[in-house]
Amino acid sequence: MIITKTPFRISFVGGGSDLEAFYSQSPGAVLSTSINQYMYISSHKFFEEDKIRTKYSQTETVKGLSELKHPILRTALEKFGIHGGIEISSISDIPGGTGMGSSSSFTVGLLHNLHVFKNKFASKETLAQVACEIEIDILREPIGKQDQYAAAYGGLNIIEFHKNGHVSVDPLYLSKDVTNALEGNLCLYYIGNQRSASSILSEQKKNTGQADKFATLQNMVKLVYELRDVLMQGNLDEFGKLMHQNWMMKQQLASGISNPLINELYDIAMKNGAMGGKLLGAGGGGFMLFYCPKEKQAKLDEALKQVRRFDFKFEQDGSKLIHYGNG
Repeated sequence: MIITKTPFRISFVGGGSDLEAFYSQSPGAVLSTSINQYMYISSHKFFEEDKIRTKYSQTETVKGLSELKHPILRTALEKFGIHGGIEISSISDIPGGTGMGSSSSFTVGLLHNLHVFKNKFASKETLAQVACEIEIDILREPIGKQDQYAAAYGGLNIIEFHKNGHVSVDPLYLSKDVTNALEGNLCLYYIGNQRSASSILSEQKKNTGQADKFATLQNMVKLVYELRDVLMQGNLDEFGKLMHQNWMMKQQLASGISNPLINELYDIAMKNGAMGGKLLGAGGGGFMLFYCPKEKQAKLDEALKQVRRFDFKFEQDGSKLIHYGNG
């Protein structure tokens, strides 16, 4: 059995600039971190060598790849030339459609697992690049490239998207004190309403052609480097204020990013200790992240008691192999 463990991510600023419609004209960038919530993919030789069994939110047992309903599994197995004799299962710490890049964590973890299954080496760059190829180029999902790179590389990074399609990952090395303080001042809440990001991202992609939306994304990219600088200086309260600026800008990109519930929760948080925040992912639901000094968090938790507080830590490893063998 082979088991891979691939993290989810939290993106702080710059989301949307990883869409080709934007970065092909103006360089994009995001500042994000992977967290200690994971997608686990296991593979095992299947007794019936002419069949494939997959277990995710449903179970499929098929004789040919064309019968496999799951598009990412089907495409990845086809890329590796695997047409039978394998069983693949996935287990996730967090449900999909909640804004933490679950689909790309699944893809990266699956590719990592299949490379090991076929006795092939894959670098972090290869895992991210091929995951982008599957999700964006082959399956035509209207998504960007940040999630695949965050899942493959892990850590706190500035991920840059260049006009020629190249992606660079630059780690931020903060002192232990600053890292601990930042972790301690971030509050994550699950607000429900799992959703597909496709419709919102499709609208955002279309809107990128509008001059005002394009300019907004350029300003969000500038915030990435401002956020980097305040982190390097240990000026964490300014970090919260920049997150607020980013959220105000992000809502201008597409109509479905926010809604009355999200606006209400954000307003409540800002009146009860939060200095900034955002909805994770494309919009519509899932998790909301706030920057709130530790001494004010009890008040914030009480004000937001209608939603669930969710604890997390940063992680540094990216996708990794955690089991290989017959045991």
